[in-house]
Amino acid sequence: MATQIDSRLRFEQIKPKIGARVLNSKQELLSGELSEDILALLEKSGVLVFPRIDFTDEEQVAFTNALGGNAREISGNEVFKVSLDESINAKVAEYLKGSLYWHIDGTMNPVPIRASMLTAKVLAPEGGDTDFANTATSYVDLPQETKDRIADLRVVHSLWRSQFYHTPEPTMEQIEDWQSKGEAELPLVCTHRSGRKSMVLGNTAHYVIGKDPKESYRILHGLREFATSEPYSYRHKWTVGDTVIWDNRTSLHRATPYDPYSGRMMHRTILDGTEAWEEQ
Repeated sequence: MATQIDSRLRFEQIKPKIGARVLNSKQELLSGELSEDILALLEKSGVLVFPRIDFTDEEQVAFTNALGGNAREISGNEVFKVSLDESINAKVAEYLKGSLYWHIDGTMNPVPIRASMLTAKVLAPEGGDTDFANTATSYVDLPQETKDRIADLRVVHSLWRSQFYHTPEPTMEQIEDWQSKGEAELPLVCTHRSGRKSMVLGNTAHYVIGKDPKESYRILHGLREFATSEPYSYRHKWTVGDTVIWDNRTSLHRATPYDPYSGRMMHRTILDGTEAWEEQ
């Protein structure tokens, strides 16, 4: 695969419609001099892989800040330890089970995070890869008839809908807790300030407003099936020390199944959001 050089950024495309592998050194990345080029490549490719870059937590935070600002996690920390082990994440382990299904982070927030960054610290013996799918390049390839049909559709997103993927028979206590997290109404097709369009899909997408439930499911699941098909999807098989960053507004993602108590550990930082799902 040919290495491309854009300014001093060195990278190779993973697939034409998703993903690039950045080959610069840690020192070059942390200098901040490549940040503008990295963000441009992120918007184009959706997912960037930094193989075996071996960021410490402090370096990952610094790199996140160099790309536009490190947002605080719900816990208030700059780095979030992603684990399904309840002994580590007792308060959120149940919600993190939703990460095993296609989703976009921040659909409950008016301004979603700009991007997420994961660094692999400990791998599961089996499973635990991460799948990504590009909802911008897949939107471009939709038939014009489909684009016209979905152009003005609006979708209700809810965290509680996503929890039924892993817990189909919840208790009333669980339902009440999930539903207390609220809902959000979003456009099915999000228009970015750049003019680029992408689809807001995933396991929080509850129903299309004004559509019969069966038709709503056909629309949402049909588009997700298309967006996650081969040309637009990439499975990252982790090596310890890898860092991956993805454009949150245009990237569906999910972890492949793994033993919650396997020790798998990812450290996450997130970039501050810069655009609302829809501009007023």
